[in-house]
Amino acid sequence: MTIILGLNAFHGDAAACILRDGEMIAAAEEERFRRVKHWAGFPSEAIRYCLAQAGVKLSQVEHVALNQNRRAHLGRKLAYALLQRPDLSLVADRVRNKTRRAGVAQHFAREFPGEAFGGQVHAIEHHRAHLSSAFHVSPFDEAVCVSVDGFGDFASAAWGVGRGTHIEVEGQVFFPHSLGVFYQALTQLIGFPHYGDEYKMMGLAPYGEPRHLEAMRRIVLLQPDGSYRLELDCFRHHREKVDYQWEGGSPAVGTLFSDGLVDLLGPARAPDEPLTQRHKDLARSAQAMYEEAFFHLLATLHARHRLDAVAIAGGCAMNSVANGKVTARTPFRQVYVQSAAGDAGGCVGAAFSVWHALGGERGPVHDHAYWGPGFDDAAVDEVLRDHAPRIESQGCTVSYAAGESRLAHDTAAAIARGEVVGWFQGRMEWGPRALGNRSILGDPRRADMKDILNLKIKRRESFRPFAPSVLREAVHEWFEQDADVPFMMQVFPIREGKRALIPAVTHVDGSGRLQTVTAAVNPRYHALISAFHAQTGVPMVLNTSFNENEPVVCTPAEALDCFLRTKMDMLVLGTRVLRRAQAA
Repeated sequence: MTIILGLNAFHGDAAACILRDGEMIAAAEEERFRRVKHWAGFPSEAIRYCLAQAGVKLSQVEHVALNQNRRAHLGRKLAYALLQRPDLSLVADRVRNKTRRAGVAQHFAREFPGEAFGGQVHAIEHHRAHLSSAFHVSPFDEAVCVSVDGFGDFASAAWGVGRGTHIEVEGQVFFPHSLGVFYQALTQLIGFPHYGDEYKMMGLAPYGEPRHLEAMRRIVLLQPDGSYRLELDCFRHHREKVDYQWEGGSPAVGTLFSDGLVDLLGPARAPDEPLTQRHKDLARSAQAMYEEAFFHLLATLHARHRLDAVAIAGGCAMNSVANGKVTARTPFRQVYVQSAAGDAGGCVGAAFSVWHALGGERGPVHDHAYWGPGFDDAAVDEVLRDHAPRIESQGCTVSYAAGESRLAHDTAAAIARGEVVGWFQGRMEWGPRALGNRSILGDPRRADMKDILNLKIKRRESFRPFAPSVLREAVHEWFEQDADVPFMMQVFPIREGKRALIPAVTHVDGSGRLQTVTAAVNPRYHALISAFHAQTGVPMVLNTSFNENEPVVCTPAEALDCFLRTKMDMLVLGTRVLRRAQAA
């Protein structure tokens, strides 16, 4: 038996996974246990969970795979420092970061006292881990592989071809050029300063027009080989120290753009200033530029390799709008984006890189994301007993579903009445998306459902869309493309004749970020949506993450607490159903 522990450590979205003989047993982000979004540092709690789920101790782990290698591209790093002479504080800061990342064994000794770790630590180059995380768990035996993000191990992108268990890396984009830095800097300029805020700019983009695209083309310069370069006068990261926080808490990144970007595009928006049409146009223009550069790379790779399939990873693979256009804007016909495409997912790629380097064969395709903690009815009942006084004080009732069909029927009926339902089932999702096990559900037919959700629970920007979970067999009737999208990583146009029927999940441009649901992968969620379809004629429900300005809930106690402190109408914990008095 070969046990491999994969880690994304000392960076945002710290995470761990565990493989047994090449099959993934568990995976989780540290934020779900620490309750701090994008938690950065050493993922000790995620490791504890993975070990417990696999039924092993740390001493039984033979290999630890870390998705970074401080020795990677060392020559390029030295040459850059000598030739470009960046601020010495920038060099010193990067050296300190890399030194901290070298101490996995020391972290084990501190976090797991009394459990001797005698295994081998493997340092896997950042983008090779990303490529593996996409290709080695995909349904493809042969595919082009692409990783695009901010930076990792002195590179911001890598691409090549995967065949069987082998990935041949044929090209990379190196520091200081980065499509991820471009997108993050524009996100900051528009007034979204927090780590991970790029999805807000993506959600704002459809409200604007690409009026600044020509200016964007002066910032991102496409190259004949499919790569890209930045107009560096618009950025700070390459010549001066940008503050980064990657250790023991919420990650943070300092201002990436320079006065040169302001001179070109106008002043930055302060976070408390109103969003104007100019900001919406900047968002649309930045999204259009990202797509132009991304599709330029993909088209070049297709022309070179003539393969139909592409596997995509890296932080930029979270751009579901661009992902949904790949088959329309490039010759690729098949696309796979894994459920944790960003840095968290690098732990999976690092682990599989080691497994295949050891001679291991390909394992099962990752067609679901349910790798996190799960809780049975007994665990739920214990939580309900412990919190009974609080439940009663809010006028809530608890009942037990009489069978699967009744559970699906009654929950669907509540959604159809316009109620907001917390849905807590099975094992927690791996990755940032709620995929029907840690979800808040609503009626996609109600034009006011977005306002209801924002009033009762989410309290987020009004321009951000909510997503539909759709029966796989009905996708072609409602969307202009027909594909498996189990991880909510692609946005497709909704058929024009259907848009008015589902306004709550139709974005302003007529698109929707769908999740396809099958009975084989998630039978209870599929049954619920099927019941809603039978009652309403609509084969989908609105799905948003089960949280309130916090990481997605992990445990029944967290789900109950979120329910009680918000204005959700109904909570389904496994087969246990809580209702507020007004929803009875």
